[in-house]
Amino acid sequence: MLTVIDRYVLLEVAKVFTAIIVTLFLITASLFFLRSLEEVNIGALGLDFALRYLNYQLQRDSGYLMPPAFFLAALVALGRMARDSELIALQACGVGPVRMYRALLYLALPLALLTAWLALVLQPEASAKIQMIRKQQGEQATQIAGLQPGRFYEQADGNITFYATRFDDGKRLEEIVLYDRRDDRPRLVLADIGYYRETNEGRERYIVLEHGRRYDGVPGRADFSIGEFDRYQLQLDAPAPGAQARSKRSTRKTADLLGSEDRGDWVEIQHRMASPLAIFALALIAIPLTTVSPRQTGTGRLMLVLVTYFAFYNLQRLAENWFELGISPDWLGSLWYQPLVVVLVFTILAPKSFWIERGRELGWVYKKFDARSWK
Repeated sequence: MLTVIDRYVLLEVAKVFTAIIVTLFLITASLFFLRSLEEVNIGALGLDFALRYLNYQLQRDSGYLMPPAFFLAALVALGRMARDSELIALQACGVGPVRMYRALLYLALPLALLTAWLALVLQPEASAKIQMIRKQQGEQATQIAGLQPGRFYEQADGNITFYATRFDDGKRLEEIVLYDRRDDRPRLVLADIGYYRETNEGRERYIVLEHGRRYDGVPGRADFSIGEFDRYQLQLDAPAPGAQARSKRSTRKTADLLGSEDRGDWVEIQHRMASPLAIFALALIAIPLTTVSPRQTGTGRLMLVLVTYFAFYNLQRLAENWFELGISPDWLGSLWYQPLVVVLVFTILAPKSFWIERGRELGWVYKKFDARSWK
């Protein structure tokens, strides 16, 4: 049964959490919407796929918003209660940190379950649909891969220079100049129409040109040649295999990853489990990071909050990289940073913790009573 105090703390944190998560969601949606419009403008994304692409992006990243939103909500709600001396009044009535943790747990538990569903089920499905949209765009051969008319672009470590004048109605480039210096004989290609395409799930990348002229070699030499073509296809360097492997893992179902023995697959599993577990870890450090008395200065704890937050998520990337590279042992995994941050925060705040202060008070009372008895 929820007590009056539990319902009060739960309601205060839930109201702040709702405001924060809505704000973060709107900011994220705005950023993704602007990015989608930019890709539509340059031809990398079809207009008919834009809204679906935006929806899948929000589904993929919504689980990452839950832990920071809950952490900020707990700090803001408890900070407001501390400024209004409500926490001091609750402590005077015998409501200690244990009761406050129980009240936070009533909200943290359903949020962790929701985040687990988002991270373990919805996120891989959304990532797979995003990759499917990208594949469909590649098969239609209408994506320009970030190319814009009126600009020079370089590929293959600067050995390929590409320039196009404008787009046509079909989102293809017109009046193209391509200069290839990868061989001993440089090659200059002029074409009326061209576009960029990917095949074999992005492993092979091409620039396709149509209706143009080709100049091979250095002018004035005997091997210099001129020719015309209806279709010319230039293969670019393939993307790094690590990036492709990472993209594939993010689209695989969690049940399929559980049966794998690949270290990279286990990194992906623990990466998905990190968000729901982070809610409990951040809930543990939210209460000690709150300044109880309004007379206490909150500057030091505010700095500790900022350092803790950034260290928490930076250590996550470090732990995952270490585990994937084999630096961390298998038994340690990549989730060790969460208990480490919790222990460090409690260690730093231990001299001013509730139980240490209570022990000091009891010690002072015992000494005073013992001194009176001796007299």
